[in-house]
Amino acid sequence: MAWSYDDDNVFARILRGEIPNDTVLETEHALAFRDLSPQAPEHVLVIPKGPYVDAAHFGAEAPDAELAGFARAVAEVARALGVSTDGGGGFRTIANAGGHAHQEVPHYHVHVLGGRPLGPLLAG
Repeated sequence: MAWSYDDDNVFARILRGEIPNDTVLETEHALAFRDLSPQAPEHVLVIPKGPYVDAAHFGAEAPDAELAGFARAVAEVARALGVSTDGGGGFRTIANAGGHAHQEVPHYHVHVLGGRPLGPLLAG
């Protein structure tokens, strides 16, 4: 399958330094920053530095080092926020893909949410 990546999406512009962000963590393979419209006391977006549209694109085309580095960045963000299961109350990760899932930015990203009980995953 051929994915079409938009180099002008907001996350690509953040990665290029054109749009400021509230950085929580930056690694070789990922950038994590606070969501502008938080849905929980802790709400951070983690994005890979490579040009991937969604989780399927990332999983199919990212090199192993990038896959591992991104997963480790998500875990490190949870620890940094104090919500990881090794000392916090837990967290939720969400990655939307495509229109049915309401993916708003066509750059793969994971939401890390925590800091309170989050309730059921889906309602209705």
